[in-house]
Amino acid sequence: MTENKSTMGIIMMIMAVAILTGMNVMVKMIGTSYHPTQITFMRSLIAMMLIFPFLMKAGGLSLLKTKRPGLHLMRSLAGTLGNILYFYAFQRMTVGDVMVISQAVPLFVTIFAVLFLSERVGIRRWVAVLIGFLGVIIAIDPAGNFHVTSLIAVAATGCWASTILFMRKLGATESPYTVTFIFMAVCMTITACIQPWVWQTPTPRMLVLTLGIGISGALGQMLMSTALKYAKASVVSPFNYTGIIWAIGFDLVLWNIIPAWTTMLGAGIITVTGVYIFHREALVSQKSAS
Repeated sequence: MTENKSTMGIIMMIMAVAILTGMNVMVKMIGTSYHPTQITFMRSLIAMMLIFPFLMKAGGLSLLKTKRPGLHLMRSLAGTLGNILYFYAFQRMTVGDVMVISQAVPLFVTIFAVLFLSERVGIRRWVAVLIGFLGVIIAIDPAGNFHVTSLIAVAATGCWASTILFMRKLGATESPYTVTFIFMAVCMTITACIQPWVWQTPTPRMLVLTLGIGISGALGQMLMSTALKYAKASVVSPFNYTGIIWAIGFDLVLWNIIPAWTTMLGAGIITVTGVYIFHREALVSQKSAS
């Protein structure tokens, strides 16, 4: 029975990653004509409307009452900035290149956990972090086909890693619907304030793509949350790296782009070190529980 649940969790994680990668593809298809804050605003608005019925079914507006508003705000600010920076990067780089850099999240999480949560990290995980960042440098390829936007993608990855730490804290007391809905509401409010300076009337094509971004974003997040209910994070989290395969596949099929050897080498190093960090974290958790 446990094995079946783990299998279901893995399948849902792979589906979630595929759908979220498709969301990023649609961001790239919109192009640079629209400001990333406008895309973020419209995505948040659509996602809020999609999540609201689930929120009501799960317990109604009472779920939005929280004793940790400060933590919600910090998570939402980091998530909003991360979304804007990621969308900016996806508009200007190949989906595969951005996706490879984004897989460095476990490396940032490890460092932030030590700095802000005073977690203890052994020498083996520190070595994995250093090797992982070497993989990021190789993927960015500073001596070759360097793209300044790569640094934007690295900054976005740092923002996303910080949201994971905030969600670890919030997950102990808050419903997933509460965390997601508050994030979308804050994200929509912040980006709405910027629209008077950047808004462009959407074309029918842009509206369709934005609707797809909102739907895929909400569906991907819900599938990922469900996957974590079926199986432990240490089991399903490594399958987040399948996003690299999906991204390279989309690049090849839609734009006939073959990734550079530096991208593939960097992806391999980041994946191996990331999976190792997940493995070590799982072992530490088991020892702490026993």
